[in-house]
Amino acid sequence: MHVSLADKVVLVTGAGRGIGRALAEAMAASGAAVAVHYHRRADAAEALAHALGGGAFAVGADLEHPDACRRLYDAVLARYGRLDVLVNNAAIAEALPLDMPLADWQTAWDRAAAVNLRAPELLCRLALPHFLARGGGRILNVASRAAFRGDTPDYLVYAETKAGLVALTRSLARAFGRRGVFAFTLAPGFTRTDMAQDFIDRYGEAFALQDLAADRLTEPRDIAPFAVLLASGLADHATGCTIDINAASYVH
Repeated sequence: MHVSLADKVVLVTGAGRGIGRALAEAMAASGAAVAVHYHRRADAAEALAHALGGGAFAVGADLEHPDACRRLYDAVLARYGRLDVLVNNAAIAEALPLDMPLADWQTAWDRAAAVNLRAPELLCRLALPHFLARGGGRILNVASRAAFRGDTPDYLVYAETKAGLVALTRSLARAFGRRGVFAFTLAPGFTRTDMAQDFIDRYGEAFALQDLAADRLTEPRDIAPFAVLLASGLADHATGCTIDINAASYVH
């Protein structure tokens, strides 16, 4: 079966590296025009957009700030005139030890909550009127197994925010499916990315591997095919679902 995204416009947040990059590459390979969002790595995002072709372009925004989210959304519509698929992938996974100073914890917590949860909801809020006016659209939110099985004490905020993202996705699916807007959650397990390196450095790769029903860590390329399928419209009756991509690491 060939899954085509021809004539679709897709925004992937956090597309400059890791899972987001793999999703952007897969979407473009299936025919989509991809808006490659980045935060700091402008050169890498520009190079990726050039490599993707098909009308792809790179657009920067610090998703910690609501005004930046608005500018990002407006830039995509100004470039393409429409949006068909919103992929909320950008996230922060920062270790917050229990003994860190309270003021530092509050600053880091606020930043993670803003990027991991507030920004996805805001981008959904911005896109929904557009989707509804055009007769539909699709939202893919990249959560985590941590939303379901929890995480280590250093990563409480990461698990909290990813759980909220799952609830957001299900709420959108229930509220707007009859009007053509379908929402899905992708829940990767521990995935070999730059963002995950802090965890590897702290706990070791053996710790991440110990509960997998596979002999290697998940790679970003393992997640991309599911995103393409959901974006295509071939799986709309799975709206509200969570697809676990974590090598059975919380199956008991």
